[in-house]
Amino acid sequence: MSDSKIKSKFKVVKYDASYKDRWNSFITEAKNSTFLFQRDFMDYHSDRFVDFSVLIFKDEELYALLPANKIGTKVISHQGLTYGSFVLKGSAKFFYAFEAFSAMLAFYEAEGVQELEIRVIPTFYNKMPSDELDYFLYKANAQLLKKDVLMIIDYAHKLRFQKNRREGFNKATRAGLELKVDSNFAGFWNDVLIPNLKNKHNVFPVHSLEEIELLASRFPNNIKQVNIYKDNKVVAGTTVFLTETTVHPQYVSGNVDKNSFGSLDLAYDYIINKMCEDKRYFDFNISSEDNGNKINEGLIFWKESCGARSHTANTYRIETAAHKSLQIIKA
Repeated sequence: MSDSKIKSKFKVVKYDASYKDRWNSFITEAKNSTFLFQRDFMDYHSDRFVDFSVLIFKDEELYALLPANKIGTKVISHQGLTYGSFVLKGSAKFFYAFEAFSAMLAFYEAEGVQELEIRVIPTFYNKMPSDELDYFLYKANAQLLKKDVLMIIDYAHKLRFQKNRREGFNKATRAGLELKVDSNFAGFWNDVLIPNLKNKHNVFPVHSLEEIELLASRFPNNIKQVNIYKDNKVVAGTTVFLTETTVHPQYVSGNVDKNSFGSLDLAYDYIINKMCEDKRYFDFNISSEDNGNKINEGLIFWKESCGARSHTANTYRIETAAHKSLQIIKA
């Protein structure tokens, strides 16, 4: 089944490549989206996931969409992305958005999907107020699967680096470290990031070197590489994702001398204080583990010393059959 008409106003259509331009245009204008939802970002790992994204039309107007993949009878938004959402057009109205959400659940149920899992995009990434999904999930009796703790800096209420972070920056200056924003992903990946992840955690970066270079070529204004050099060799660095609202270091790593030379303090000072033009937030990413049940005390302490404070992000599971009883009682 490729599409389904629900409540006469809404039509839900499974994504295919013929909708790529329309999808991307919508993402650019939507109120709760980032470049991660662009198909040129999502599709770089299309061989790993069975795409089950949908577009929801009101009459002939694209009103909402969901980036998603399918595993068995479950749809996840999106397993290959940091976060997902029920993405709405900028002018979307509450009750129409509710009907679109209900139509989406009905479509998925008709397609044999029993449950939908959404890692909701943290609200500070939204370009406009967009808490409709939070309310819709509440009305549908969605189950909270995990609550992660993120640390963020609000540039409108920025706190100073604490003394120990400033000392690290001064160490880097005395050690003669050099910071460059360049395209040397290979130096960072091969000499710092991969060895550190392998030695400390026996894992590899989510993105391979070839994948991050491909994505950076597709999104040169959104993906930047900041490297720290000593004697012309990369000793630390960070791969930064820039959205309309937020600066986010996707990868950060330094070699064994990072504390002695303050290389990471130099990198963070730059990306926090020099890459924030027209941004509202700096996202340090999560500091919790085990589905939010454990808090990494060391990470919290370090990020707070940079002026960050806490925010939470939720992952929910909802039964698609919930659309049958889903309703909003109007006063």
